[in-house]
Amino acid sequence: QIPVSSDTGKEGLDTAEGEEWMQGKTLVKPPDQLDLTEAELNEEITRVLKASNPNAPQNVVRYSFKEGCYKPIVFVDQMAIHFELEGNLVHKESDEGRRLMAKQAEVDDGGGVERPDNVAIKAAKREQKLTNQFNFNERASQTLNNTPRDISCQTEPPPRANFSATANQWEIYDFYVEELQRREKSKEKHEGQFLNKEEDKSKKKMIQAETQNDDISQLAKAVKIIERMVNQNIFDDVAQDFMYFEDASDEFRGEKGTLLPLWTFQYDKAKSLSVTALCWNHKYNDLFAVGLGSHEFTQQGGGMLLFYTLKNPSYPEFIFNTASGVMCLDIHEHLSYLVAVGLYDGCVAVYNLKKKTDQPIYNSRASSGKHTSAVMQVKWQKDDLDSNHNFISVSADGRLVSWTLVKHELVFTEIIKLPVIDTIPDDLKDVIPTVGTSLDFHKQKDYSFLVGTEHGKIHKGSKYYSSKFLEKYDAHFMNVTRVKWNPFHPDVFISCGWDWMVKIWDQTMKSPVFTFELKTSVTDVAWAPYSSTVFAAVTTDGKVHVFDLNINKYEALCQQKVVSKKTKLFNIEFNPVHPIIIVGDDRGHVTSLKLSPNLRKKPKVGDALILFIEHLNILTLDENVLEPH
Repeated sequence: QIPVSSDTGKEGLDTAEGEEWMQGKTLVKPPDQLDLTEAELNEEITRVLKASNPNAPQNVVRYSFKEGCYKPIVFVDQMAIHFELEGNLVHKESDEGRRLMAKQAEVDDGGGVERPDNVAIKAAKREQKLTNQFNFNERASQTLNNTPRDISCQTEPPPRANFSATANQWEIYDFYVEELQRREKSKEKHEGQFLNKEEDKSKKKMIQAETQNDDISQLAKAVKIIERMVNQNIFDDVAQDFMYFEDASDEFRGEKGTLLPLWTFQYDKAKSLSVTALCWNHKYNDLFAVGLGSHEFTQQGGGMLLFYTLKNPSYPEFIFNTASGVMCLDIHEHLSYLVAVGLYDGCVAVYNLKKKTDQPIYNSRASSGKHTSAVMQVKWQKDDLDSNHNFISVSADGRLVSWTLVKHELVFTEIIKLPVIDTIPDDLKDVIPTVGTSLDFHKQKDYSFLVGTEHGKIHKGSKYYSSKFLEKYDAHFMNVTRVKWNPFHPDVFISCGWDWMVKIWDQTMKSPVFTFELKTSVTDVAWAPYSSTVFAAVTTDGKVHVFDLNINKYEALCQQKVVSKKTKLFNIEFNPVHPIIIVGDDRGHVTSLKLSPNLRKKPKVGDALILFIEHLNILTLDENVLEPH
């Protein structure tokens, strides 16, 4: 209803001396207004405001160049502007605001005659306010300054010695003559050891190089020690964690454990290669070997053999370049400087770390029984009756070959050939071999071995019985990536494959004792050296799984992702002494991880796995199938 003035308002204006608030007002009702009752007027009507605009279009489409068609737009602008007003306010602390304030001050100071009241106000502002002399308290506070402290240390002074000599021209000449005679005598000694002229020439060049680098070689050991000291200072926090850190949160996790990342070993020239093999040195527990190559047929090229130490994680100790990718390696248990390497082109080679050369001291050739396909595993054996070193290799050509180091060549002896599967026709059995993927020898009976194949079978054989294999296990549905004997129990071994499975076997039983599914391809598995019930596995999704059958027989105690996305793990190895593991990925990096206390518990009473296997053997008398999952 709109209030309007009436005629009585004019009279009120006259009587009220023109005051507007005294005027009478009436209400004018619009003709289309509804007549509502008192109850309808007092009724409360609730309106709910929503963020969505009902008038916004819901069928807007845009052309998608990625999919090549029109796609509806899911998110539409819901904002509706009801009122918009452009203002002329300027922030007083902005540049434009300061200019306007300065201009206004100039106008106020210089414009016209000032009013007397303004003059009085400005004069009052100029007067300083005096403090009250009768009721005034001065307050202050002072912070406490730390007392200066002097820290000093005292060391024993280094030993000193006074040396004095006079250097004349003839003394300098005599010294050079003596040095020249010494070098000539050393040349004569080296030349007398060789009879061939070609060897003499090469030896002369080596002697000249050695004499030129004599001063530098004397500093090599000192420089290496200094380099390790600098790296230890750089990675001091990691070294402290390696030695002293123990995860205290294991007490609140129950059975679960964690892996603490330590050093990451990487070499710039090996970024395009994958880690295909890992092996710890049996004598030097901080030294391990890394084989670099590629599992892909279309990405083959050169490979590398690197040796890292925990004392210097920034650069390899030894670097060997190979013509083909390295697929496997093994370090001799007693002669830690001998390393056997299997390559993708079928060659096997032996490197000697004591030799100052990057070439192998032994290398197989086509005339000496070289494999025709990639060598998948090599294992050192005990010396033969003639005290010759030897090792055994398994290849994708289906052959198990023993290699003996005799003088300057490798002598091969074929042990056995993997049997061809039944699904292959008889006319193709000599053409299509059974690919051997893994090999491991018994820890107590060194003549007994296990071989995993590409078709998921595991064969048990003996070096003394080469006509056929002793046993066959239908282990996996796909490629067997690793098979290993338990270092404590003589009848137990473990296997893993691309069918997501990790299986623990008793060699006297046809079915597995334990089966674990890890939901992705398992590339490697390893037993722990400190307990017969602990093992770890790596998968292609970048996770490390650690199990302890003595604590939990059904699931892993730790499942932890240790690399970035889209990075695959290929190898894992336990350190023989320290509580750490190393894992290798497809980017050429090796990551070291420390096991938390829950993951490295030793069985308190006896060996838990031995007791459990014996219990299972008793149960098999009444049950035909025993496969806990």
